[in-house]
Amino acid sequence: ADITGKPRVVDGDTIWIGETKIRLHGIDAPEMKQTCKTPKGKQSECGVLSKQFLSGLLSNREITCKGDERGRYGRLIAVCFIDWMDINEQIVMEGWALAYRKYSVDYVRAENYAKSMRRGIWKTEFESPWEWRRK
Repeated sequence: ADITGKPRVVDGDTIWIGETKIRLHGIDAPEMKQTCKTPKGKQSECGVLSKQFLSGLLSNREITCKGDERGRYGRLIAVCFIDWMDINEQIVMEGWALAYRKYSVDYVRAENYAKSMRRGIWKTEFESPWEWRRK
């Protein structure tokens, strides 16, 4: 089911379009309360920064999300696009989310690129979001 509209950003990997809550397929962004450690040892609010990156990327633009399955919390699992640009991939390439290998390998190349370029959270010391949630 495709859904198009102006999204409201919840966090770095979750949005709303209208009444539909959407979890971005194949990626996992830091949680809102998650912090990372900068090279100088300071705490950085990487979950907040991830959300801010996504908000800036979408900046009140109309997007289209494509997906036909729902996750365990009832959210639509989707890949979203601005025109031809894969938003999910862009977030990972800029280093504000990781490839969520547990569910997909679609964004592993994008993650490797971000890591090699030290983009986003790759400039910091961090725990993967799934490890952070487990604690």
